[in-house]
Amino acid sequence: MSLPPATLSTDTPDVLAALREATGSRHALIDSAMPLSADAPTLRDYRLHVQLVAAWLAPLEQWLANFDDGPQRALPFVARMPLIVRDLAESSLRTEQIADEPLEQAMPPDVDDAAFRWGVCYVIEGSQLGGTVLYRRLSETLAPHPLRYLSGDGVPPGPRWKSFIDAMRAQVVTPHEIARACEGAKVAFDRLLGLLPETRAA
Repeated sequence: MSLPPATLSTDTPDVLAALREATGSRHALIDSAMPLSADAPTLRDYRLHVQLVAAWLAPLEQWLANFDDGPQRALPFVARMPLIVRDLAESSLRTEQIADEPLEQAMPPDVDDAAFRWGVCYVIEGSQLGGTVLYRRLSETLAPHPLRYLSGDGVPPGPRWKSFIDAMRAQVVTPHEIARACEGAKVAFDRLLGLLPETRAA
């Protein structure tokens, strides 16, 4: 889930810097609590990781699909759930004989303003950068599994992230909009934290 550093402007409020400040503690907790934070992650850890992400991401993607403004207009939609489905179907996971334990899905927030959605999407988009870091660390260790979700199916997330940040900075500029974006990001993090086993999230 690692997110890149922000560049703080001294002249005007910066939404990226505000988001990082507002979610820093949550971000650190997620990074330390997800299954792939183990010293030597296994395929079992990867399966649980993508199951958790799926329970978090699926309802958010469904909710975001209801809108055509804000971040939904600025960038084309990228469906990430199919990558998770394909990952879970890999034979290298099946041979681990991991029991399929259903996870309760996090429900999407009942709000509709664009600034709030920019904050939610900040967490979703930023998580793809963290996935790339994990992919580089684990691709050989967990081979032959392709780790499609972590790699974004081979599509580098950097250009999309830059376009996302540029658009967000252009559209989320007032103190109220920035505050709403921060609320959206905190909700997104909290919904993932709420899915983690208590022993991990404590």
